[in-house]
Amino acid sequence: MHHDHEALLKRFYQNLKDQPLDPTDPYYVPYLEEDPSEDPIAHLRQHINWSEAASVNLLSGQRGSGKSTGLRRLKTCLEQDGHIVFLCDMRDYLNLTTPVEISDFFMAVMGGLSDEIEKLYGVNPGQRGFWERMIDFVNKEVRIEEFGAGADGLELKASLKDDPAFKQKLQQYLRGHVARLVKEAHRFGAEAVELVRKKYRDPDRKVVLLLDSIEQIRGVGAEAKTVYDSVENLFSVHAGSLRLDLLHVIYTIPPYLIPLAPGLGRYLGGNIAENLPSVHVFHQDGSEDTRGLAVLKKIVGKRCPEWEQIFSETQLRRMACATGGDLRDFFRLIREVLISASMPDGGELPVANRLIEDAENKLQREMLPIAEDDKVWLRKINASKQAELQNKELLSRLAGYFDTHLVLNYRNGQDWYDVHPLIRGSLD
Repeated sequence: MHHDHEALLKRFYQNLKDQPLDPTDPYYVPYLEEDPSEDPIAHLRQHINWSEAASVNLLSGQRGSGKSTGLRRLKTCLEQDGHIVFLCDMRDYLNLTTPVEISDFFMAVMGGLSDEIEKLYGVNPGQRGFWERMIDFVNKEVRIEEFGAGADGLELKASLKDDPAFKQKLQQYLRGHVARLVKEAHRFGAEAVELVRKKYRDPDRKVVLLLDSIEQIRGVGAEAKTVYDSVENLFSVHAGSLRLDLLHVIYTIPPYLIPLAPGLGRYLGGNIAENLPSVHVFHQDGSEDTRGLAVLKKIVGKRCPEWEQIFSETQLRRMACATGGDLRDFFRLIREVLISASMPDGGELPVANRLIEDAENKLQREMLPIAEDDKVWLRKINASKQAELQNKELLSRLAGYFDTHLVLNYRNGQDWYDVHPLIRGSLD
């Protein structure tokens, strides 16, 4: 392969890095903004602008659908509207593969808010961050012997995220102190709002807390059902506690909660949950959606203006359809083809169709084999375009389909579902 071609492939590969984008990023494509009626970020913005008091909003979507990028855009928009916005990535605070309870969840949420306040202002409400307050709470009220008296907030934060055994023990000890901990968390949130308003000498300044990556809590192996049940319990049983005085909060939630509890937003303040689906490359009848395909073409053009030297338009459309509009899988598939094209036997540009077929097979193998009883359910979803959840006991299986992208979430006037295009042929 010519050196210039390899340099082009390498640059394109590196430009497909999986990371959230700010609206000012040169790779950002404002495709959601083209249709405000279907733009969940615009809806969330208006909900907050029109809410006089504290509010709770929910944003759902699968991993890789662009939620983190959407939240960064929302942060920018709300700041333009004059609000103070804190964005916390819960991956920095929660262990995402173990059961979550209201106690450790609130520690993570308020700990994240405390860290962001410290970054922005250099101080915390009452000169004491939430982690320091929780150290006192744990030592004085709960008295966990395994957590030494000399431990500091950083140790508590790290243990909560990285030490599953400690987290489990903390949950056990705190079950008798949930009301007190929730009260402490609500108090800190209210004090945070007051601190911000005093900083700007504005008693009505809105303070918004965006909580990213909560939807990534997922079960693994034998503990899967316990983890998924804990997420349902968190948002259903403790809905009242998740409403925070004075704060406008947006929680990201996993898509399986929508069919499981379609009225969830009603219990969290009344607003309907917003959904950020996969890019709409298919209609429900299976025909291609030219508008969605054009979006993916534009996204690729931003990452590599010379993409037509590498792929034909037919090949690009093939990869877009093969990944069902899932941005993360779309990028992964392209990157795999670029690697194959750079090999000694990769051939010349544009790439040969065999390289795309090989990459599709690799991506497909990640989702196989599929158990026979799962095939039965997935065939029903493929036929009806609905979740087909028969009872709550099957929640963990449905959640697993979403997490592994065996099932993708779309919206065309209403939410609907379909199996990943690369596994349809394996369901017979």
